[in-house]
Amino acid sequence: MTAEEKSIQHHSFWDNVRSTMKSEDTEGRFELLFTRTPGYLWAQLFRVLHVHPIAVTLISIVLGAASAFFFVKTDLQNNIIAVCLLVVANWLDCADGQLARITGKRTLIGRILDGFAGDVWFQFIYVALALRLTPTWGIWGWLLGAYAGYWCHVRQANLADYYRNQHLYFQLGARRSELDRSKQLQIRYDSLLWMSPDWFEKLYLFFYIRYTLRQEHMTPNCQTMLDLLEVRYGDDVPDELREEFVRRSRPMMPVCQALTFDLRIGVLYLTALLNCVWVYFLFEGIVLQIIFFRLRSKHEQLCRDIAEKLRDKS
Repeated sequence: MTAEEKSIQHHSFWDNVRSTMKSEDTEGRFELLFTRTPGYLWAQLFRVLHVHPIAVTLISIVLGAASAFFFVKTDLQNNIIAVCLLVVANWLDCADGQLARITGKRTLIGRILDGFAGDVWFQFIYVALALRLTPTWGIWGWLLGAYAGYWCHVRQANLADYYRNQHLYFQLGARRSELDRSKQLQIRYDSLLWMSPDWFEKLYLFFYIRYTLRQEHMTPNCQTMLDLLEVRYGDDVPDELREEFVRRSRPMMPVCQALTFDLRIGVLYLTALLNCVWVYFLFEGIVLQIIFFRLRSKHEQLCRDIAEKLRDKS
């Protein structure tokens, strides 16, 4: 039994659930009740059964991808099955990380697969929704799905994930956040050899560097602020700046959660059950895009303000 498992025995149920959350700022009450709590219960079951977190991730990938088969159908019964499969997949996607933290079984491949799970689900689901629209929309259903999924969704989720990691960086510190910068990742990538036991990490970094570069290209003011902080303070950011950033970033965190999963998936469920999935594509391509641009504007202004303070102090 790990030290973390022993400590869990001495806390209340809700304390235990909260202990598996990265931060209540980035995961609010909705996530606590409807995602983290079911995920925690699944994690405890898998802990008793000695199931490895990677196995849980793989199950979630299979269930989420399988939901697409039922989303193709237009009848209510099949769509209820699709919704249920995706709900359980999301619980398990949460449970794998909670199980890894509870048992101490954290691995690089586990982190890779955990981030990969949601991408796999939506790849299959967007194809399913486009197929569903084909009889009436033809090629336009595919074009609308490609715009909503492979342009809007990807950029929205990437940006929201980046902002949440920045918030955790300022709130919890560098060691407890997952904020990575491409130039540091590139140094690590260059130090590894393909023909070595590190080939898998090098392959992972090859794709992850490109993912990080996309995030950085969308946030120029943020990159300026981080560069100034790195030169002036390294990872030891003064409390005054940390507190200001967290205070102004905190109201944006629910918006980030909406862009990554909560609001998006709620509209998907509703439009699928009502058999009007074209509304979901339009919602993602118009409403969520407006939210995306407003969020980026506010966050870039925050970073610009802090960068100006840093310049004034130099």
